[in-house]
Amino acid sequence: MGAAIGDAKEVEKLYEYGERLNEAKDKAQHVSDYEGILNAVKSGSTKAKQLAAQLIPRFFKFFPELDKQAISAQFDLVEEEELAVRVQAIRGLPLLCKDNPDHVSKIVDVLGQLLACEENVERDAVHKAVLSLLRQDVNASLTALFKHVEIGMENIREKVIAFLKEKVFPLKAELLKPQVEMERRVTDLVKKSLQDVTGAEFKMFVDFLKSFSIFGENAPPERIQELIEIIEGQADLDAQFNVSDVDHIDRMISCMFMALPIFVRGASSSRFLNYFNKHIIPVFDKLPEERKLDFLKSLAGSSPYATAQDSRQLLPAIVQLLKTYMPRRKMEETNFSYVECLLYTFHHLAHKTPNSTNSLCGYKIVTGQPSDRLGEDFSDIYKDFTERLNSTEEIVRVAMKKLTQGMADHNKAISAAKTEDEKAKIKAEQQKATNGLRVCNNILIMTQPLHAKSPSFIGDNKISPSWKEQRKVTPTAAAGVKRTVGPSNGTGLGTPASKMARGGGMQNQLVNRALEGLSHGGRSSGRGRGFGGRGRGRGYR
Repeated sequence: MGAAIGDAKEVEKLYEYGERLNEAKDKAQHVSDYEGILNAVKSGSTKAKQLAAQLIPRFFKFFPELDKQAISAQFDLVEEEELAVRVQAIRGLPLLCKDNPDHVSKIVDVLGQLLACEENVERDAVHKAVLSLLRQDVNASLTALFKHVEIGMENIREKVIAFLKEKVFPLKAELLKPQVEMERRVTDLVKKSLQDVTGAEFKMFVDFLKSFSIFGENAPPERIQELIEIIEGQADLDAQFNVSDVDHIDRMISCMFMALPIFVRGASSSRFLNYFNKHIIPVFDKLPEERKLDFLKSLAGSSPYATAQDSRQLLPAIVQLLKTYMPRRKMEETNFSYVECLLYTFHHLAHKTPNSTNSLCGYKIVTGQPSDRLGEDFSDIYKDFTERLNSTEEIVRVAMKKLTQGMADHNKAISAAKTEDEKAKIKAEQQKATNGLRVCNNILIMTQPLHAKSPSFIGDNKISPSWKEQRKVTPTAAAGVKRTVGPSNGTGLGTPASKMARGGGMQNQLVNRALEGLSHGGRSSGRGRGFGGRGRGRGYR
């Protein structure tokens, strides 16, 4: 009973302080009343502390000489055991900055730490307080939040990033004003925070920057190149490549796929292509098997944006790699998905520097330059290359027959299926076969023009690789029937199915192995996975 009476007296005393301060014209003359409110933080009851959490911010601006004590007192209330006191103190924090903007950075820094709190009502109060301060001083608030992203403790850092993604980024049109100035400021803050991020975090930040007007459709070339340089920095293109460093491999692949849409807008792909040429292709056979196709896809995707100089430097390695996976004899193994990627890359690079293929493939393409090397005899090279084309086409046609027959079998199986699980399994097999036919079709489309002594190479947008969203095609084209593209050596896609099967049982075994390679066609490109943290130990997870 005595304690309750004492608590009531404390609360009553605080009300007296508050009423006098509220009624006073010159509030600065009532320093002792404000000091009485501050003292209640240390010795008061729960209800007294809850009232003090309201009164401290209300009269804060009238006592600048006590600002440090007042802020410290409010922070003490934020750490109280009673949830009601903490929530009231958090709600009062933005008011400390209303007429004192110099305190925004310090207050947001504390609120950033409080984003890790577990109680929903408390976390909601923190969110509202931070948003209030963002609207008051967006520059100081974002600077304080990004400091947690850059060097913050792990659990706090992750909560701040989640808050930025879910609460701040969607409000960028409202908060980032003046627009160009603040977009530039946020870009700088993001760049400073990328030293240690997961893959998902990095993609989130890059996507956010891409939404800025300064990187929009009318952005100058130097701005588009800045985006690529941010991605290049994350890919560690200055580092020596190590085939045993799985994190670097995954980071390289993820960054390449993130860069592809930016290459389309005119950014240079030279550094990525040079890195591939110098570090990755020479050790391609030593790469983890499950990542080889991802590398080839990213290389193929960037090849349309290579310069003539990049193409000239990279072509020899691509041709050598292509020969590795295009068998010279029909009984050798191959991987259709690899061949598709490499042919796609070869065509786009050769399209930029066609006479480079004279010495590499034995062609006779005249550009009038000394590099044509038309006086030299490359007939053996041409013979070897065309033999590989013929063998590859032979195996591909056998595979297409098997896939087409499999599609018919799947249709019958679906009709006979009794459960939804059985139907789903058959549909998955159908999709795999459809993808396989698409890969095979693409290979034949790309090999046929290469039989000519002076071939024409497929340039931009002439073919849709299997790993991209499929364009609308006729059913016959999808099945590999009655479709002819470019010059042919008389064995076009229109070859009847009855004439496709040659090579016997061994040939079918090789086709089975080749089709196993197609199963990687649906593999994730690595986008969205986490990068290994340098210093934090955040690996792909």
